Amino acid sequence: MTNKMVERITSSFESQSLMKTLGAKIHKVEKGNVIIEAPFLPTTLQQLGYAHAGLTFSIGDSAAGYSALTLLPEDQEVMTAEIKINLLAPADGELFRAEGRVVKLGKRLVVVTAKIHAIKDGQSKLIAIMQGTMIPVRVNP
Repeated sequence: MTNKMVERITSSFESQSLMKTLGAKIHKVEKGNVIIEAPFLPTTLQQLGYAHAGLTFSIGDSAAGYSALTLLPEDQEVMTAEIKINLLAPADGELFRAEGRVVKLGKRLVVVTAKIHAIKDGQSKLIAIMQGTMIPVRVNP
């Protein structure tokens, strides 16, 4: 992975106001793989005291989308065409980690997946899995 690609992903990520609101940060960028982490915040809870599924979905969607972007030309961005989530366990932890991966890079579509883990007391627990399709979008350089 080139520094230029890491800078491209980081710059795009930092322009997302929702990720700032969630306190999310990019943890790792590799070709076809991006990891995003977000802290457990009192502002992202649902009624039972767990992190809201919207947090889980948001960081998973971004990790999956940015994994796709690592494989696209510089004049393209990505948008989510569709994405599905399976919530496997309550989101209880100190930190949430979403790992997005490219399953298949096609000419017009990129199939992606994400696994989201909750980290608590040094232990990692899989709380959700996602699968979706990203579409390349041409942008002006």
